[in-house]
Amino acid sequence: MRLGLGQLAKSLAVPVLVLAAWEGLSRAGAFSAAILPAPSAVAVRWFQYLLPTAPYDPAQGGRLAWLVSGELPHDAVGSLYRVVAGFLLGGGLALPLGLLMGRRPLVHDLLAPALELVRPIPPIAFIPLSILWFGLGNPPALFLIALGAFFPVLVNTVAGVRNVDAIYIRAAQNLGATEGVLFRRVILPAAMPYILTGVRVGIGVAFIVVIVAEMTAVNEGLGYRILEAREFMWSDKIIAGMITIGCCGLGIDVFMNRLNRWLLRWHRGMES
Repeated sequence: MRLGLGQLAKSLAVPVLVLAAWEGLSRAGAFSAAILPAPSAVAVRWFQYLLPTAPYDPAQGGRLAWLVSGELPHDAVGSLYRVVAGFLLGGGLALPLGLLMGRRPLVHDLLAPALELVRPIPPIAFIPLSILWFGLGNPPALFLIALGAFFPVLVNTVAGVRNVDAIYIRAAQNLGATEGVLFRRVILPAAMPYILTGVRVGIGVAFIVVIVAEMTAVNEGLGYRILEAREFMWSDKIIAGMITIGCCGLGIDVFMNRLNRWLLRWHRGMES
């Protein structure tokens, strides 16, 4: 317990010192409140952004509806929905394609040049085309997020399959394993560390892309709210939105890290 509290104190030491210095300099007039408000002002705006704008009314859907009726919960839920939906779309296409490209050299040789041509293009560069193709709203945002998540999952899946030890594959084939059994019992488990790394990176990219997409194609979400705050020079709301993005991203990363540890518990046991 003492070790845990000590580690927590070390982790919070630098952020607390930075916030204290920021608050002191702001109160001393070193920064304009319109450009860089004090942390206390940001905290007040964040709670205003969080709280519902209407009183609780059971007839309007119950307590859960009341809890998400504030701007912040509504925007956060909208952004997370786009991240999850876009990632499932992009990752769901990348995973089987990566397994196929990693296992079949002919498929890899046919598709790799075209994919490598598109991969260096940032998803943000597709914003004009996505709006022309899909209009406004969720479809262009989901397209951009899926595109951003596609290549990290694809590249890591291909690398994972191609780095499977050939001894494992030959041993399974000598024991009479069919191609389906070989994929399920040998190739997929051996490539899983690479695949999960691609999933973790892909979700991070998806979260970056969703903020940009919401600034251009939709009228809700954390990215849209930050852009709206910029138009009215609400610096405190901009920073409050940025903090919310950081908290959501941290939560997703912690969840993925724990999921990776659980799925790869056998792998860590072999390494130890």
